[in-house]
Amino acid sequence: MTKSELRRLYKKKRSALSSEAIETFSLTIANQLLQLPIWKVSFYHVFLSITEHKEINTDYILNILSGKDKNIVISKTDFESLRMIHYLLLDTTVIKKNDWNIPEPVDGIEIDSDKINVVFVPLLAFDKHGHRVGYGKGFYDNFLSECQPETLKIGLSFFEAEDSIDDVFESDVALDYCVTPNTIYSFST
Repeated sequence: MTKSELRRLYKKKRSALSSEAIETFSLTIANQLLQLPIWKVSFYHVFLSITEHKEINTDYILNILSGKDKNIVISKTDFESLRMIHYLLLDTTVIKKNDWNIPEPVDGIEIDSDKINVVFVPLLAFDKHGHRVGYGKGFYDNFLSECQPETLKIGLSFFEAEDSIDDVFESDVALDYCVTPNTIYSFST
């Protein structure tokens, strides 16, 4: 299937999930992450969930990172440049939803993309090769291309992998892992 077909299908699948299922799956995914060899580094980028889109609740991941005393980085989107500005999440960080209901920091201490060691990547669908389908604006492909080559890219999905995505572009940045409630997919080996 193409990205646009997968985007439509997985938006529909996600919209059918109950609030209880989202919470259960989100907690299971966070617990699955504890099995990955990713916990010896310092800077972790986490997306803040858009509840209106029934995204994975990343609060569980934020709690794990806080408990491990890690540096948590969150972003603000710039829709003109299709870029993301990254900020260190502190106890004093003010979060406000933008016009697209994306929770974002108002301001703070900026962190360069090349300082981030692990990125938890939102997605709608992914395939067995580590390619993903997002919302189609390219924010994460732009961001991930600015990271160091060794930065780990970890997709989070309520659903299992598709066999393949028909229209992958050369500029698409593949995942190293994708974690679902049932499976940890590794693509870097």
